[in-house]
Amino acid sequence: MPFEVATFDNYGTLTDWEGGAAQFLYDLALRNGDTDLVPGIELRNRWEEIQFDILGQRYRSYKQVLADSLRAVCTERGWPYNDDLAAEFVRSMRCWQPFPDTYPALLRAKRAGMKLVIFSNTDRDIIAHSQRHMRIPFDDVITAEDCQVYKPNPEFFRQALDRVGVAPEKIIHVAFGFKYDNAPAKHFGMATAWVNRHIDPQPEGEPADYVWRDLWGLAALADGQPVPR
Repeated sequence: MPFEVATFDNYGTLTDWEGGAAQFLYDLALRNGDTDLVPGIELRNRWEEIQFDILGQRYRSYKQVLADSLRAVCTERGWPYNDDLAAEFVRSMRCWQPFPDTYPALLRAKRAGMKLVIFSNTDRDIIAHSQRHMRIPFDDVITAEDCQVYKPNPEFFRQALDRVGVAPEKIIHVAFGFKYDNAPAKHFGMATAWVNRHIDPQPEGEPADYVWRDLWGLAALADGQPVPR
């Protein structure tokens, strides 16, 4: 096995945040009688753009990030906003489900002896629910709340790697997002795997070491089987 530890972005890689957020925002559009309905994924993409900008500002809890980004979306769309709506968004996130391959693929990797660690842009009391849904005993979970900074800020990776305590070349970082994860992980000397579930075109920048449609590539890697790059 070429790597001792696999680290993960959770939302979008292990947990279906695209589907969860798109469903919440589209339902909000319906409740508000939006006459300019667009697909839920378009609403999600716009929300994520706003969120990314907020994450680069001063640190605030992820619950506050969700509130601030949702308020901005509501303002753009002409929907009413209040704090109860933000709490509803947080509650929705706690219910988002893992992808079907998450549990069996990670269980196989763990049984092969690979340590599993989450690097997540969230609060601990939110990701605790995601862990419950995944049913995997992770070796550690490191959040933005712990580091007081969000990915892709290098400080997140610096603190997280210190906590993992393994040389970067013995770690593979598995993620679906380039701007949040793959680029900074490469900078710190980690191998990277891009989970490209939607067969998207390769983003600009240094390519990932591995490109997989799902997490079964990690399971094969842990088992010492041939793995596509």
